[in-house]
Amino acid sequence: MRRSDREITDQKEIEGFILRETILRVAFYDKGEIYIVPVNYGCLMEGGKILFYFHGACAGRKFELAGAEPSVGFEIDGRYKLLEGKNVCSFSAEFQSVIGTGRLCLVADRREKKMGLGAVMRQATGKAEWDYDDRMLERTAVFRLEVEKMSCKAKLI
Repeated sequence: MRRSDREITDQKEIEGFILRETILRVAFYDKGEIYIVPVNYGCLMEGGKILFYFHGACAGRKFELAGAEPSVGFEIDGRYKLLEGKNVCSFSAEFQSVIGTGRLCLVADRREKKMGLGAVMRQATGKAEWDYDDRMLERTAVFRLEVEKMSCKAKLI
């Protein structure tokens, strides 16, 4: 990281940021192209591991790429605030972001699917307990992204 003075290393601060935000951008490699898709996510932290869950259709580009290439990049950003300046070069912004890489897989286990969807709903709504119709579970793809490397950066005033 070029600006090491902006690096956040406190794990609790990073986790707090991840749990406050709601959009995760996942970057897939697709035969020489990069395909980035924003998704609502849920995050679970287990034994020092960070797991992101998101959902989608059981068809389409995201679904196909998840099965073809498990290595992905990801990004979360937030806390943005424009800091006005007197001239064009003195404008700046407050922000915080997390970037990293990980391994993606499709979740097949029914219990883990419910757990992952519960994490997504808790992140989006604050409510953890939901009922899931069996037919809906069959038609919904649930993805788990296990973080391998991650860094956090912030400019907060």
